[in-house]
Amino acid sequence: MDSSPNDCNTIASFYGVSGRNLQTQYKDFLSDFKAWDQKAHAKKWLLFPKNIGKRLSIDETSLSNGELYTIVTNKSGKGRKGTIVDMVAGTKAENVISIIEKIPLKERNLVKEITLDMAGNMGLIARKCFANATRVTDRFHVQKLATEALQEIRIKYRWEAIDLENDAIEKAKKSKVNFESKTLSNGDTLKQLLARSRYFLYKTKTKWTPNQAERAVLLFELYPDIQKGYNLTQELRGIFENTKDKIIGFAKLAKWHEKVNQSGFKSFGTISRTIMNHYQTILNYFD
Repeated sequence: MDSSPNDCNTIASFYGVSGRNLQTQYKDFLSDFKAWDQKAHAKKWLLFPKNIGKRLSIDETSLSNGELYTIVTNKSGKGRKGTIVDMVAGTKAENVISIIEKIPLKERNLVKEITLDMAGNMGLIARKCFANATRVTDRFHVQKLATEALQEIRIKYRWEAIDLENDAIEKAKKSKVNFESKTLSNGDTLKQLLARSRYFLYKTKTKWTPNQAERAVLLFELYPDIQKGYNLTQELRGIFENTKDKIIGFAKLAKWHEKVNQSGFKSFGTISRTIMNHYQTILNYFD
């Protein structure tokens, strides 16, 4: 028997009926939606107190039309039914706190750990609602900053390459000669190399395809700064992936900070300062 889920349109096609009509019938008559006890406020907030656990996460996400929601989840749920503890429209701390505080204080005090990003509103929510919980900065938010800094370096060189090509085209027009872009050994122009390198810079070297590895060799030869930024990004990733002790994590991050200072990259320097300002919650990740 097939146990995988199907949407209403797929099911409707089996019986030759309208998918939209089947969806409406399910919502209005079969799903008990009209009798749902959270229907009145569902657009603003949802709360599932029974789903609370000892290890939680709080984050913001965009579900539709770019609108942000603040969501608290139970890590033990692993994305399945029973994972969501609460969902609140918007990111204002006071609104989220007022909903979470509907859960009895006794139950909230049993939470041992809460993972969050480095935004001030998230820290305030965690402190107010889960006073006994250890706050842990989500490593993926830290790594995302490093990746964005790396891409910033790539984008800077890409704009420079576009300007150089535009200058060459204009010069060729004035000289009344045909312009032909110079291509590299893999067939890319400089502009194409910098644009197409975006994807593999997100990945570790072990996950590069042969074409990506070839492109990386060319990119790093022509733009050593991008290679330095890539190495800093991958080293930071490695610290989080391979360190299980807080003291060792502290030492490795200190060495990483020193390399950032030596690099002279402004954006990486900003990340370094951000990490220092959230050192305690970041180091809690290694416990």
